Formats: sequence, C-alpha cells, structure tokens
Amino acid sequence: MTYNMLLVDDEVLVIKGLKSDLDLEKLQIGELHTAFNIRQAKEVFEENQIDILLCDIEMPQGNGLELLAWVKDHHPHTATIFLTSHADFKYAKEALKLGSLEYLLKPVPREELEYTIRKAQFVIDTNSENNRNSYSHQMWLQHHSLIIERFWLDLINDTIPSKPAAIQEQVKRNQIPITEDSIFLPILISVEGWTKVLKRRDEKVLEYALKNLAEEVILNKGANGICFQLDRGMLLIILVNNRGILWNNMELQAACSQYIDFCHHHFYCDLSCYFGSTVETHEMACMVAELRAYDRNNVVHVNQVFPYLAGGPSTEQPQLPALRDVSALLKNGSKESVIREVEEYLSGLIRNLEIDAQILHRFNQDFMQVLYAFLNSNAIVANQLFGDEQSRDILEMSGRSVTNMMKWVQHAVIRAMDQVEALSKTDSVVEAIKRFVSLNIDQDLSRENIAEHVYMNPDYMSRLFKKETGGSLSDYVILERINHSKKLLAQTKKPISAVAESIGYGNFSHFAKIFKKYVGMGPMEYRNQHMDRREMK
Repeated sequence: MTYNMLLVDDEVLVIKGLKSDLDLEKLQIGELHTAFNIRQAKEVFEENQIDILLCDIEMPQGNGLELLAWVKDHHPHTATIFLTSHADFKYAKEALKLGSLEYLLKPVPREELEYTIRKAQFVIDTNSENNRNSYSHQMWLQHHSLIIERFWLDLINDTIPSKPAAIQEQVKRNQIPITEDSIFLPILISVEGWTKVLKRRDEKVLEYALKNLAEEVILNKGANGICFQLDRGMLLIILVNNRGILWNNMELQAACSQYIDFCHHHFYCDLSCYFGSTVETHEMACMVAELRAYDRNNVVHVNQVFPYLAGGPSTEQPQLPALRDVSALLKNGSKESVIREVEEYLSGLIRNLEIDAQILHRFNQDFMQVLYAFLNSNAIVANQLFGDEQSRDILEMSGRSVTNMMKWVQHAVIRAMDQVEALSKTDSVVEAIKRFVSLNIDQDLSRENIAEHVYMNPDYMSRLFKKETGGSLSDYVILERINHSKKLLAQTKKPISAVAESIGYGNFSHFAKIFKKYVGMGPMEYRNQHMDRREMK
C-alpha cells in the first residue's frame, strides 16, 4: 500500500528541503504534492486523495489551523502533522495534538520526520480498518457538530427567538440531540488578559489550544455537552442533561480550577470561569447575557472560578474622586511618580468601592482627559501618538481588568512624557524632521505627513522649525530636493524625467520651473555645464 502526501509551506526552500529529506520509496509515498498557501492546498485536496498532510502553521494567507479545520470537515481521513519555526510555540504542543497527529519544530531532523510519517501511516491503517463501514456516518457526525454549534450561537444571539415553539422547530429540523425536558448548565470561560505580548496570529493558536483543553478537562466531567468560541478570548461550554440527573458542581468547579491553573502557567493567560444556573433551552440566551455581564463587570479578580450569584451587578454608580495630582505630576514629575499616583488611586477605588467595568470606564475617561490636556499643551496630536497597533490593542483590553488598565496607563504615560521630553530638546526635533525629509525625498512631504512622523501639530511644528533654523519648512524641503537633483544631474546619466521623479516631482515641467527658479538655469543646461567641467578635468 502507498500513501499520498501533501506538503504545505509558503517558503520554497523549506519545501525543497523536505522533498530532499524524504525517501519516497522507503516511506511508501506514492504521490507527493506541494502547495504554498491554503488556497493551493484546497485545490490539491479537491483533485487528489491525500492521506498525510504536512503543514506549516504560520503562513501569510491564513494559518495551518484554518486548513486543519477545513480538512477535518471535508477530508476527515487525512492525518495532519504541523510544522513551525517558532520554538516559543512549544507551550501549545500538547493541546494542539488534540487536533493534529503531531507537532514538529523546524528544522526537523530526518529521523524524527520519518518516524512521524510512519506513525501517521499506522494511524491511517488502524482507522481504515476500524471505520471501513462507517465513513459516511463519521462525515455526518462531524458536519452535525457544526450544526449544533450554529444552533446555540443563533439562540444566544437571538437569531432564533427564545420561545419554546420556535426552538423546538429548529431542534427537529436540525436533529439537535435535546428534548423538551432537557436542562443545561452554561459555563463561560473568559481570557481576561495575556501575560506576554502576542501577535494576533499567536493569540488564535492559543485560543484553539484553550478550546481543546477545555473539552478534555471540563467536558469530560459533564459527560455530555459542547464547547465553542463565543467571541474573541471567550469560550462557552454548555453541559446537556437529558436524563434528569444533576451534575456534580463541586467536581466541575474543581476541573475548572485545574484548567485555569494549567492555562495560566502554560498558555500565558489570566482566565475566569463563570458558572451559570441550570436552565431550559428558552432561558439560555438570558443566562449567557447575565454571565457576560458578570465577566464585563469583574475588573479585579482573575484566575478564579465564580459560582452563579442571582441578582446581577449593582446599577448604582458612585461619584469618583478627582484625579487632582496627576495633571501636576505630568507637568513637573517623573513617569514613575505619575504611574505610582494612578496605582494608588485605583487601589483606593478597590478598597472603597465595588469597582466594576463602568467605574473603570469612567476612570479612563477622566485619565485620558488629563492626559490629552497635557499633550495639547505641548502641541502633540494624541491620535498620532497612540495610533499604532500596539497602543490600540492595549487600550482595547484596558477595560477588562484593573491590571489591564494599569498596563494602558503605564504605556500612555511613558509614551506621552517621552515625547514631551524629546520635544523639549528642540535641536533633536529639527534633526528628526531633517532626517525624515532626507530619507523620504521622493515621497509626499506635506506638513501634515512630516508632523505625523514627529507626533506634532503641523502649525506648531512649522513655527518651531522656522524659529530654530531661520527658514521655512517648505523652503527647506524644496532646497533639499533641488540639491539632491543637482547631484544626480551632475554625476549620473539618468533621464531628467527620472531625476524629477526620484525627488518627488511627477510633473517634469513643474520640476524644470522650480529648478530654474532656485538654480538660475534649467536642468538640461545645468547638466551640460557640469558635464563639460568634468570632461575638462
């Protein structure tokens, strides 16, 4: 028997290396296919039977996990082996094994690669023997699990009305394995924050691992149920009971505690598990909304299991004390003193108030009002200073917890005060402007573009530049372009139109007019004169 194999990697050299390492005859590989992205891989699957998939996990046009999900739905007999070049991903290895056969770190030793392929062949042969007559049934089961997940999402999001008659219609139509007497226990798992900086791609890998581990550790205690992603960083487990025997909540909570502890230490995240109360199908949407509200308002405690508490969060919003000293410290103090003042302020809120998401949001509004006033007084444009992806991500997570809010405060204070300090050294600002102009001489060098680079108000930046240099910024840009063009005209044989483009002038006649105004002659005459001088030498 031979096996068909597909290699998927966006790096040509990796594909070539793997092909050279594989002894096709020894490994009984009948056909070896290659693909450089997910789209090409799917095309190979559509035209060939693939027994073994060897796939890179990080690719520019979608990651290997997305391909695995598609393969499991459409070609469940295929054995998948993951590759990665990031040793950092070792922490996800065990969890990813739940969805793939093996997980290998590049460069893969030949012996390890051959062993893993042999292992895949053994699994394929075993599964083929055990399931020879049940392939179509397996396909139905895998497809049906997606239908069940879609049913619960539609119910929670009110796409299916929370009325018993409407629900039963969908249950019968989609063969959902519940009855009118079924009761359910929802458990919300929320990632309150990551304890190390992750790219979104890495975060998705860990979310996948969190889901697989939750199914193994928690669902096994409930015997019957489903786990699916409700939102970014949020999973929902729904335990189903069709027999009238209640779950052992103590055992389930212990399993959740074990899950939290493992994820915190191995998957670099802070988690919370929120238990709902037992509900009927038509009560599920309201219960999940209640659990999400609890999660939203829990901004202090992490890595804990929270039993269900009826009544919901308090709607009364107390008056917050003023941030009296932060403004003065921003102007006259150190970064450390500002951060320490905010930490003490938030600690006081925790001691004296039942702090929730709304209070944290109001605090951030007060803090940003003080910070923006400080930036404005120094002619710094806040949306430019904090417009980068890192700032957006930290701000987005800041409302999840007091810990995340302090990460945002530290980031914002340090960046703001560093920029003000840089601006206080006027010569460094002017040098930064000149360096930017020099490096981007062929680009659009408007005041707005230059100001964005130094996070300054365009008018203030222009006044500062003129005060320090004695000339206007616009004249400086033109002179730099003219000087650069003079060198190109005198020292190269570039066409004059190409010279114009290389200094940011797309219109040749406009360049010629500006050049003559500042040099006293046209670009062709200037080139001829300097060519003659070089020949005389």
